[in-house]
Amino acid sequence: MSTFLEDFLQLTTNLDKIMNNLLNKTIIKSSAILLLGSGLFFGGCSSTSSTSTDNSTTTTSSTTLSLSAAVTTLAGTAGSSGSADGTGTAATFNQPYDGTVDNGNLYVTEFGNHLIRKIVISSGVVTTFAGTGSRGSADGTGTAASFNAPGGITSDGTNLFVADVGNHLIRKIVISSGVVTTIAGTGSTGSSDGTGTAASFNLPFGITNDGTNLFVVDAQNHLIRKIVISSGVVTTFAGTGSRGSADGTGTAASFNFPQGITNDGTNLFVADVGNHLIRKIVISSGVVTTIAGTGSAGNADGTGTAASFNAPGITNDGTNLFVADRRNNTIRKVVISTGVVTTFAGTGSAGSADGTGTAASFNYPQSITHDGTSLFVMDLSNHTIRKID
Repeated sequence: MSTFLEDFLQLTTNLDKIMNNLLNKTIIKSSAILLLGSGLFFGGCSSTSSTSTDNSTTTTSSTTLSLSAAVTTLAGTAGSSGSADGTGTAATFNQPYDGTVDNGNLYVTEFGNHLIRKIVISSGVVTTFAGTGSRGSADGTGTAASFNAPGGITSDGTNLFVADVGNHLIRKIVISSGVVTTIAGTGSTGSSDGTGTAASFNLPFGITNDGTNLFVVDAQNHLIRKIVISSGVVTTFAGTGSRGSADGTGTAASFNFPQGITNDGTNLFVADVGNHLIRKIVISSGVVTTIAGTGSAGNADGTGTAASFNAPGITNDGTNLFVADRRNNTIRKVVISTGVVTTFAGTGSAGSADGTGTAASFNYPQSITHDGTSLFVMDLSNHTIRKID
């Protein structure tokens, strides 16, 4: 067993080591990925739609969130991993990775359990929506289908779309029936454009949609890919395919292990983890710019490139970006129009305390989404779902 794989399998106890190793590797063997057993990094993105709100929904209207920064625990038991359904803190999760909201329900991907869970936001009732709970790539209905470390998730109001990281696939789940199908990816690592299962990905961590297209952060390829939902045609939208931080248009721009993505209907916003940057891509032109981050790990508030992050996840409400700053254990806010970055919630130290603003604590907040009223944080190492009002 390789040192990298040993690190991968120790993820639950040494996330920092995994992050550093992965960002310093130029090649990840697909055989190692097939043994993914627990979560790493983040997906996390969000936008507002007339039908649903999440890290990838169609953005036909935006609702600026009015928040007091009061943090509570919606579901899960802090410090306890498991797969029990139940209500609120009686339910258990194993490294919740990403979430999306549709019609009053929060759908959560679980890296550790290989499941898609559903939480009724109004009641906190948690059920298992899809997945056997064991690694696999089988299509099927509900708990007859299987995933391998599902990561990013988005909704178009009718379907959920899941970045099935360990399988290098993009999966579709019909919300009304739970039917799971594979819409893109060969199941092996690669970077080929093509239609449906003729295209290939290498660690597709994050996903968002604008109602017509899916946009996927293809992390190990350092690319942003586009999938036409109606046809399954996959193309490379931005990125050279090599590590870098260059701004530019389309394939002239470069990224370093991008993992989180969200959109506001006009722009994509990418959490460029290896560069510790927040990037913006104009959907109509493919122009890529850097809107926040120094390019080095840090936790400084400031404006634009004077601010710093450490492994960010991302969502937006049309006015602000909300960033799950994972290794800083904080939630940051970025005003889109000005680039001003502030710390919105979190002490900066690992913990599970509820509270308001910087009195609350998180433990590797992996990703973040919203329903137009509240933020929801997948608090990975606490195995909980947090709510911010």
